[in-house]
Amino acid sequence: MKTYIVGNWKLNFTVGEASVYLHKIQKKIANYRDIEVVVAPTALCLQPLSLQLERSKVRLAAQNAFYRDFGAFTGEISFAELNGLVDYAIVGHSERRYIFHEDDKMIAKKVAASIRNKIRPILCIGETESERAFGETADVIRDQLLGGLSEIGEDEVSKVLVAYEPVWAISSTKDAKIATPDEIAEVVKMIRDNLKEIYGAKVAEEVPVLFGGSVKPTNAGAYLTVPGVNGLLIGGASLILSQFTDIIEVAKRVK
Repeated sequence: MKTYIVGNWKLNFTVGEASVYLHKIQKKIANYRDIEVVVAPTALCLQPLSLQLERSKVRLAAQNAFYRDFGAFTGEISFAELNGLVDYAIVGHSERRYIFHEDDKMIAKKVAASIRNKIRPILCIGETESERAFGETADVIRDQLLGGLSEIGEDEVSKVLVAYEPVWAISSTKDAKIATPDEIAEVVKMIRDNLKEIYGAKVAEEVPVLFGGSVKPTNAGAYLTVPGVNGLLIGGASLILSQFTDIIEVAKRVK
């Protein structure tokens, strides 16, 4: 299985800045057979960046999209419009859940729309600090995982990437903490156990599971060696060329 290194740029970079940054990334990294490097710029940047993309080195992801393909939905961008432009889409990120109040029902529709339009969804799941403190991690992970997969068929589940992002460990979160490899391993096992219970052992093994939460070059190696982790979803460090490319090099060494 490939190792996935996904940079979520969030609401950063103008079109011009994103273009220059992508050029620098592609100039600095090599073509890695077993490592999939993915960047997720703002929606405004996707089309122009797609024209300069070296797909053997970098793939594009959307940060978000709407679950209806067409219609009277002012201001929205659909997965249908992104078909052929991006290979991946981030769905269910904690910022979408807690700032924009997207629930599991909406996220499930987005996962289905993504797959329907031949885009691989990166389904983000993770508990808050209070949920972990009250011993609710297992319930939250199960509800968000199975809720997010509820609108697709069993034969489509292996097309999904699952990203475990504990909200309490995201660097943009106030008083963020660092997740330990043992804490991550425990939840990754929960994810694969849930997948195995519902969809069988084969699917549970085929679904890539990523980790995201204050990932830096100094801890990327430890996270990538956690059993069952197949890659990283990176926020702040993906905006800094030296850190992002260093993480890619760490992934290469670990692989």
